Amino acid sequence: MKVAVIGCTHAGTAAVKELASQQDVEITVYERNDNVSFLSCGIALHVGGVVKHAESLFYSSPSELAELGAEMRLKHDVLEIDSERQTIVAKNLMTGEVVHDMYDKLIMTTGSWPIIPMLPGIELNQIELCKNYHHAQTIIEKATDAERITVVGAGYIGAELVEAFEAYGKDVTFIDSADRILNKYLDRSFTDVIERELTDRGIRLELGQTVQSFKGENGAVTHVVTDKGTFETDLVILCVGFRPSTELLKGQVDMLPNGAIIVDDYMRTSNPNIFAAGDSCAVYYNPARTHAYIPLATNAVRMGTLIGKNLRAPKIRYQGTQGTSGLRLYDLNIASTGLTEEAAPLFGLEVSSTTVTDAYRPEFMPTAEDVQLKLVFETATHRVVGAQIISKIDLTQAMNTLSVAIQNDMTLEELAFVDFFFQPHYNKPWNLLNQAALQAMNERQSARV
Repeated sequence: MKVAVIGCTHAGTAAVKELASQQDVEITVYERNDNVSFLSCGIALHVGGVVKHAESLFYSSPSELAELGAEMRLKHDVLEIDSERQTIVAKNLMTGEVVHDMYDKLIMTTGSWPIIPMLPGIELNQIELCKNYHHAQTIIEKATDAERITVVGAGYIGAELVEAFEAYGKDVTFIDSADRILNKYLDRSFTDVIERELTDRGIRLELGQTVQSFKGENGAVTHVVTDKGTFETDLVILCVGFRPSTELLKGQVDMLPNGAIIVDDYMRTSNPNIFAAGDSCAVYYNPARTHAYIPLATNAVRMGTLIGKNLRAPKIRYQGTQGTSGLRLYDLNIASTGLTEEAAPLFGLEVSSTTVTDAYRPEFMPTAEDVQLKLVFETATHRVVGAQIISKIDLTQAMNTLSVAIQNDMTLEELAFVDFFFQPHYNKPWNLLNQAALQAMNERQSARV
């Protein structure tokens, strides 16, 4: 069986490693870059000096995959896919040679690319993206001499970058069109805490405003212009989101309106000979019980591995995702899973919530940091659909536990009485998750009285 893999970051690397152990599989990998498996989530750690060498952010290599038996065609740009004839046309970016190939099964793991707003001045120098290894090197090089740095887009990547730049003594401005940061992951009581931390450290939050243009001198950016003001800058980092890179299959497989490929439980597209995984795909979002675009490395490696296991026949189904994610900013440990209370209505869900703020372990212990935990649940069924946590002590694994709860459609009543251990070093007799579910049940009962 001849298998072509297009794109080799997380999902592609996982698929190749899984397929390499199978007999009678001939794997050819097409990759635009000269590297594979780069962890872009580590760019801010590299910029901030926590990870000294960007090379450490690779967890595989072209040579490793070649040793496993894959033919690695690096620096090859795929120009065309004909799904009826099962052919590929690609260009060798080093020689200019055009390559024609055929496949029995195609694995589409082309990932995503940063959204680039087509605004006046976008072509100016010192406006950079943040996605791959080369971006990381460019950001570090240009940030060295920049005194004023503007980050546009207040998601996880943007938040981590502003922390890194501030730690290096830069004058940092953080811009987003939403009225608060991290609004896709956390509700307001959580983002308020983080915003105070950022502003206390001198980071300017310019929220609720839209970038309209960039101005510059001598070909380099000098100002960011929004609908509410103009900000001086020496360097701009764009972190406004990602789009799936799926143009090659447009009109050939089913997609969401944004171009994300729709796959079934076994990673098959609407074409039986084409599989897809990672940021190029929509995923089944368990809290909302629908497909959604949630680009995460964790989704990608699971889906890529499942392609390898299901390529010949459907064997192991994908269990969906909760979009579970975590973040550390300064001394705050933050994580979330599932839907926020603010996002739930966008998926047609009527939800309620409860928030617990308590010491994470008995107050008789030498220290007992406070933790804030929010539980979001369907009002009618009490099905748990989301949760968020923030504290100075690392309790983020609680969101992994609640991810399992959401995946298995647990209710408040079930979560309230799950068997969790008690040990004064770590928690209280009522575990925080039990406590949140019990509190929600009591609040619902009081509301009905």
